[in-house]
Amino acid sequence: MASVEITSFGYLHGAAPEARLTIDLRHHFHDPHDHRPELRYMSAHDQAVRDAVLGTDGIEEVLQAATAMVAAFLAGPRQEEAVTVAFGCAGGRHRAATAAAVLAERCAAPGLDVRLVHRDLDKDVVER
Repeated sequence: MASVEITSFGYLHGAAPEARLTIDLRHHFHDPHDHRPELRYMSAHDQAVRDAVLGTDGIEEVLQAATAMVAAFLAGPRQEEAVTVAFGCAGGRHRAATAAAVLAERCAAPGLDVRLVHRDLDKDVVER
């Protein structure tokens, strides 16, 4: 069975994990707490954060593209190898974790074997 491994992480907690596809959400998509300070100490566990991230212009298109990329890798000649995807943002608590969770849901829907890891989601907020 085809498998997909999806990791969310924060660049402020360390280097990006090894992946076939790494999506850096830091520069083109604002931190949700930049516009809604009450979200700063929340995480993708909170519906308000998920709603803010998914309501950001362009995020849906990134998720559609990532879904298409996973399908393309799975259609390739090395179908027995897991497709690895990593989403990164500053701290790994908002944008990356939300995007990774949504991609995992989309990949699991057609029956793919999906493993989701949130490397930094439960770490403390990094004060910059």
